[in-house]
Amino acid sequence: MIESECDDTSAFLEQRDRLFAIVYALLGSASDADDVLQQTWLAWSAADRSAVRSPRAYLVRVAVNAALAHRSATARRRENYVGSWLPEPTGTPADVDSDDHVLRAEAMSVALLVVLESLSPTERAVFVLHEAFGFPHTEIAAMLDRSPAAVRQLAHRAREHVRARRPRYEADRHLQRRVTEAFMAAAIDGDLEGLLVVLAPDATLWTDGGGKGPATSLQPVHGREAVARLLTTVAAQAPAHLSVRYQHVGGDWAAVVLDQNDPFAVLVLDLADDGLIHGVYSVTNPDKLTRIH
Repeated sequence: MIESECDDTSAFLEQRDRLFAIVYALLGSASDADDVLQQTWLAWSAADRSAVRSPRAYLVRVAVNAALAHRSATARRRENYVGSWLPEPTGTPADVDSDDHVLRAEAMSVALLVVLESLSPTERAVFVLHEAFGFPHTEIAAMLDRSPAAVRQLAHRAREHVRARRPRYEADRHLQRRVTEAFMAAAIDGDLEGLLVVLAPDATLWTDGGGKGPATSLQPVHGREAVARLLTTVAAQAPAHLSVRYQHVGGDWAAVVLDQNDPFAVLVLDLADDGLIHGVYSVTNPDKLTRIH
């Protein structure tokens, strides 16, 4: 009995990182992902092992469906959220192997996760499972109790939606770091001209304070001049004791603003192939900064 329990635990732990990555990509919330994994573990503990051909397939199916149910149950909470909602930042290793599906999914950029918010939950599940993790349509169909043809249609619709809103482009990490540091230097100094140099004409600023942290605006701010001027205003009012640390957050090179060594804000920049900043994502909701170390 004890040996069986150890085997069951080992089977779950072998898949835990993958399950967390999938669920996080579906929900954009690490705390919600933890809740879903707890449900998955309880289902796995109660499962009839003799009927389980593949622990991996079983666990992914349970986790995905639990995540979809969780998303439905928390929809009103998301609707009533104060201001812009952004994904919860999570720390990941600095060196990410782009060929590893698990790490690639964990390293999904904030910008992509924001785009995925505009998909239906089922479209998002199909996109994440196929595009990020490489699950075949037939296996996804079994997970979601859909026909393979229906899943392929969902995949096509989701892929076209994402491409229209976010062309496939991955900024060079060194470029992202240089631009992030140049942006922060200009923002901290209130250097309007310095900000205008690195911001694209159609730049947009999102701030997620959740009604608990400082927010530059409850609505997205559009346009290079408007974003730059707002940031210089914020810099003039910011406490002098704040400091900045640079690190990887998810798949992005981020600026972590610290208040007495505690995370105060996380800023992630979205670069396009012109090297300019098209999106500024700032998370200041303290509930979303607990995983930043």
